[in-house]
Amino acid sequence: MGIAGLTFAALAAVLHVYIFVLESFLWTSPRTRAVFGITAQEAETTKLLAFSQGFYNLFLAVITGVGVATVALGCNAVGLALTFAGVGSMLAAAVVLVVSAPDKSRAALSQGAFPAIAIALLALSL
Repeated sequence: MGIAGLTFAALAAVLHVYIFVLESFLWTSPRTRAVFGITAQEAETTKLLAFSQGFYNLFLAVITGVGVATVALGCNAVGLALTFAGVGSMLAAAVVLVVSAPDKSRAALSQGAFPAIAIALLALSL
């Protein structure tokens, strides 16, 4: 269970790096606008907010990645604490998204599925 949980945590981290790139560097591109369901005008208006939000996603990915790597190096307590902090925050952000914008349920599910699975599997492995 532990290896599977760490694998899902790593997948969550990779997904959040991808979200970081979309939000921080490709926000106004047609493909990114289609992914997020926004117009060109909305993208221009929210560009600075998306840039900052992208970095939040990157930081969560880094925390999770460092946690997974730390467990791989044998420091389980510290590594699991970091991993749970990262994926727990990712899942919390997905819950906030779905509660605040129910029309974004699909995005919240995409954002929160890997972290939720990681948390469940890691908790079962303890």
